Amino acid sequence: MRFLATLLLWLLTTAALAVTVPAVWAQLSIVDEDGYAALATSAAQDPRLQDAMAAELTTQVVALGDGRGYPLNPQLVSTVASSYTQNSGFGGQFARANRIAHQWMFTGAKPSGNSDQWLVDVAPMLSDPSFTATLGNLDLQVPPALTVPIAVDTLELQPGTLRGLATWGPRASGAAAVATAVLALLTLAAARSRAKALIALGVSALIAGAAGWSGIEIGRRYVNDALNRTTGDIRTVAEVMVGHAEDSLHLWLNITLLAGGALVVIGVIAVGLGALWRSE
Repeated sequence: MRFLATLLLWLLTTAALAVTVPAVWAQLSIVDEDGYAALATSAAQDPRLQDAMAAELTTQVVALGDGRGYPLNPQLVSTVASSYTQNSGFGGQFARANRIAHQWMFTGAKPSGNSDQWLVDVAPMLSDPSFTATLGNLDLQVPPALTVPIAVDTLELQPGTLRGLATWGPRASGAAAVATAVLALLTLAAARSRAKALIALGVSALIAGAAGWSGIEIGRRYVNDALNRTTGDIRTVAEVMVGHAEDSLHLWLNITLLAGGALVVIGVIAVGLGALWRSE
């Protein structure tokens, strides 16, 4: 009976851990605004994202000039934009733009007006001194807001679509972490051999890590479907952001795998030492 109870607790621990690792990662890196801004800042160091944003900013500046009777040289503007996206201040301003997009999706805030379309405001980027110095010579002022659609307009993407995650995400991920810890402790308490229980919990972590890697591969198709709703340079930006998010989750899963391996090694050593002690 004790063995069955231990087995059941181990199975529950394994399942809970497989849910907890991605859930806590998602809460800290995606749902949490500061975490998402940190992810955006990291992604802003990627040359592909820098090139894509430089191209998009060039398009917006040239269109702004044309609309006000100032035909600009796209090559010159592109050079200025590339210099800007490669400087140290770009990461912070890119993160700021992503905070606004995050608020639209998770809280329903619409800082760009009453539009129900998912937009990113590039005006703060174009207000950077590297741009204003050039635009100022033409007496061409950047408007307070200059928005670019992130995705095609669809009923599935509305302000506050993920408000529920923002509300319940912290509670759910916290509860999952607590439940996993409690189940692991109960597994240790129920097991006849603590050393073998450690090995079993290590296997749980290995299973959870491997399951997470598999889940990412399975979910890639759905991510690609979402990316197909974006176009042009914004799609490239979104692809880089997704790639950095995957890398971040892979890191968490790798740590889980390493922790599982460490527990297995510790458990095996403890079993060996216990056997040696009893033999004496």
